[in-house]
Amino acid sequence: MNTSALQLNHNPISFTGSTHYNLNKTPFLSRPSRLSRTFRNESNHATTKPTNPQTSCLSSTQADAAQPPPPLPKADAAPLAPPIGSESFFRNVLQRMETVYLNRNPTAKQVLELVHSAGNDRICYDHFAFRTFGVDGHGIDSMAKVFLDFGYIQKDELRFPGKKLKAYWFSPPTVSYEEGSGVNGPLPRVFISELLVDQMSSEAQEIIRKYTGISGNGSNYAALASAHGSLTWEKPLHSEFQQLARESEYAAWTLVNGYALNHVTISTHQLKSNLNNINRLNQFIEENGFKLNSEGGTLKVSPDGFLLQSSTVADSVPFEFSDGTKESVPCSYIEFAERLVLPEYKNVPDEEVKEFHRRDGFEVGNADKIFESTSMEQLTRNAA
Repeated sequence: MNTSALQLNHNPISFTGSTHYNLNKTPFLSRPSRLSRTFRNESNHATTKPTNPQTSCLSSTQADAAQPPPPLPKADAAPLAPPIGSESFFRNVLQRMETVYLNRNPTAKQVLELVHSAGNDRICYDHFAFRTFGVDGHGIDSMAKVFLDFGYIQKDELRFPGKKLKAYWFSPPTVSYEEGSGVNGPLPRVFISELLVDQMSSEAQEIIRKYTGISGNGSNYAALASAHGSLTWEKPLHSEFQQLARESEYAAWTLVNGYALNHVTISTHQLKSNLNNINRLNQFIEENGFKLNSEGGTLKVSPDGFLLQSSTVADSVPFEFSDGTKESVPCSYIEFAERLVLPEYKNVPDEEVKEFHRRDGFEVGNADKIFESTSMEQLTRNAA
């Protein structure tokens, strides 16, 4: 499989001018988080006390009778925490996805540096987002599996009829993160969408099924492909990319980017500097020469007024198609989200407000406009 145009740029990332990159930390942030109490407790193996010879010959029936019966599981019990060691492994997977994303998207890297340097601020991610083809096992489930395995919970479905898309978002498990940043901070929500391929034209379906067919069982390794920056299918023909783009820019994007991280989102309200207001952050971003997605207005606001979002326009990257044609194609972007405190918690002192006091979830109207960050209309406006 030739994926040379999408190969990782292995240049080390540095936010301080250093050329050393430590895979055990995010490029711009602090120490890895401490394992939560649940994770720590699982490492305490049971010890065996010396056996009393007078009781060691009890029959198994007598021994069982001496023990209280195990409690019945609750029907609504929370899922078990992942096994010991999985938190650090999982964060390393996220870190590799982030590294690929930053190497391929200079705007995202520069914005993260800019926001971090403005107040020596830590960065917390609100969510990660991925795009998929909803056919032949390559849809939402293919990417969701790694997150569900590590304790994420599937939440609401969102539908986008005009774009022939559906999506689910996933809430992260609660773990201890102290003052960590980026992937070493609070685990992000996850937003995974899929193209409803069966609703596309027969020509578009044929193209998509051709490449998901080539991928075969590649959908089983969606997270690996994302972390490695590789397609699980061969590079397409330029004419196929163009045909998909005429019908669905989402489909064309997914054909050449695969399971790559579509965007990360800075949690604006968790910033400690005066950029913790999304309007001030938007102004700061634009004043530093970056263009924001203007679809529906720069600021996207949910009907209840408690979820505020904005995003940059996607970067473009050079791509060589299988017929030798070379062209720049849309890559990824960075988003910003501010979640306001819900009315029922308005009396909670500011210093005591936690994430659960704020508006959760996603909004179709906001997300529909954020999708346009990779559209040619926004890219050409950005280049004007």
